[in-house]
Amino acid sequence: MSNPPDIPSGELETPTRVGDDTVPVSDRVIKELWLSGTEAPGIMERFTSEGAQEMRLDEEGAVLAEQMGTLVVDDFEVDALTSDEERQILNVGPQHPATHGVLRLQLELEGEVIRRCKPVIGYLHTGMEQTAEVLTYMQGPTNVTRMDYLSPFFNELCFSLAVERLMGIDIPPRAQAIRILMTELNRISSHQLWLATGGMDVGAVSMMIYGWRERESVLAFFEQTTGLRMNHNYIRPGGVAADLPDGWEGTVGALLETLPKGIDEYDALLTENPIFLDRTQGIGVLTPEECLAYGVTGPMLRASGVDFDLRRAFPYSGIEQYDFDVPLGKHGDVYDRYLVRMEEMRQSLRIVRQVLETMPSGDYRTEDRKVTPPPRARIDQSMEALIHHFKLFTEGFKVPPGAVYEAVESPRGELGMYLVSNGSAKPWRLHVRGPSFASVQALPVMLSDGLIGDAIAALASADPVLGDVDR
Repeated sequence: MSNPPDIPSGELETPTRVGDDTVPVSDRVIKELWLSGTEAPGIMERFTSEGAQEMRLDEEGAVLAEQMGTLVVDDFEVDALTSDEERQILNVGPQHPATHGVLRLQLELEGEVIRRCKPVIGYLHTGMEQTAEVLTYMQGPTNVTRMDYLSPFFNELCFSLAVERLMGIDIPPRAQAIRILMTELNRISSHQLWLATGGMDVGAVSMMIYGWRERESVLAFFEQTTGLRMNHNYIRPGGVAADLPDGWEGTVGALLETLPKGIDEYDALLTENPIFLDRTQGIGVLTPEECLAYGVTGPMLRASGVDFDLRRAFPYSGIEQYDFDVPLGKHGDVYDRYLVRMEEMRQSLRIVRQVLETMPSGDYRTEDRKVTPPPRARIDQSMEALIHHFKLFTEGFKVPPGAVYEAVESPRGELGMYLVSNGSAKPWRLHVRGPSFASVQALPVMLSDGLIGDAIAALASADPVLGDVDR
């Protein structure tokens, strides 16, 4: 490819226009050609430089160790084969179908070996934490449900638990059981999407069709219950928005019949597939020490052999009354993360079956009138009830001053929310501990010293959702 032209200088030449012999001097502009893949001319530097986000060739100290993945455990084994001048920096993303969102990875390559990795985030920033400060607590679930858009019920649940803890209100047993039912089904649908897209990333195109097939049946039940396939605003402070629909037992029972068969088919397709084994075993390894240092949780942490699940360590919504096992891996590689998530789907089905068999009767939301509007029939009979309903949905309810941190076990790990109230009807501050953020910051450890051909498989195994990162 030819070198880009030099930046013109000196007197401006009059551009030639067909059919126009008289061109004002003010319209005479310099036009320059820049071919993609060449060095950018100096005039373009101010448009392409991203300052501190750019990976530099002369990094040193802790920054260099972080990009090489040796900050915790120095397992950088391959010796340098080329000089620094022969290395190249490659951008993967932010517009790349295999980055699972608008994620940009800067990779320094030595041939086909990744020497350094620097994740660059911020391309999907939506300011949801700031938005939470101008919404009432009643409106809050509508906002947070859109962060991790593949597991919206967990966002809503975490926010609602934080509000309820500040207010000191109790949730009816039926509302708690409904929350567990919806979140565990959501865990299954999230893992099915990960398995579908992750399988396609390593060449198992059929897995995309398989995963989507069963996931559709789960989303159909979500739509039947909440009216939406995603971003439900269903779990709210005080309980849930509505009771389960008529005939929900038959729908859930059908899911318990079809989903295990689908998981068995995934197992037959991938678990002992020699190509899948070559693409996943020994790839993207994270040690337990590295997981703890980077704050990695969820299936990635458990795949490294660390037995930590918030449903066991800090149970919520009565989940401690259900029997389930916590699957663990041994090697911390892509294959173990696959095995852990496969078993988690089976364990979530165990929980769903127990909820179906033991669903209590009663109210689906608290009777505390501070947060629950009056019954619809009562509004037609009482002016006070109408005013109460109007004020709840326009002004919201006030939460006592205080600060609280609540966390739930989402499909990607520990989802936590730090909520601060100043006594008004809106949060003073909301900060979210997103599990995908920790997984993305551990990517240099997983990718460095590996092959560029394995980068996509390792990235997919982290299962990041960029809405959970750029909040």
